[in-house]
Amino acid sequence: MGFINKIFGGSSKPKEEKLLLWINLNSLSQLVEVEEKSKTKTQVIFKHSTRCGISRMVMNQFVDAYDVDANLDLYYLDLLNYRDVSNEVGYKFQVMHQSPQMLIIKNGVAVTHASHGAINDLDMGTYV
Repeated sequence: MGFINKIFGGSSKPKEEKLLLWINLNSLSQLVEVEEKSKTKTQVIFKHSTRCGISRMVMNQFVDAYDVDANLDLYYLDLLNYRDVSNEVGYKFQVMHQSPQMLIIKNGVAVTHASHGAINDLDMGTYV
């Protein structure tokens, strides 16, 4: 296996897992909290479809690239189990639903949002 890994660029060290401090977004009342907290600290909502391979891939890429020192609150929304919350996110922050999708909330409004691969193109530091 070592020879094949060397040829194809594999690493002998296992990949280090990065643990992000996600806040589960699973109730409508939390959206009021997100809005209020966004007045003093940037809030990020990641809408994820647990049945979608693309959503999983984008989420993994986001986690790999995320700067753990960023001063943001990260909310994870399982949009299949909490469809009512997902729908209300769209209404409240005036963003058409997509999946996967990331919204950045400051001062009570979505200052930007992205979906699919464009999520990983967002410069999170701009919004801190």
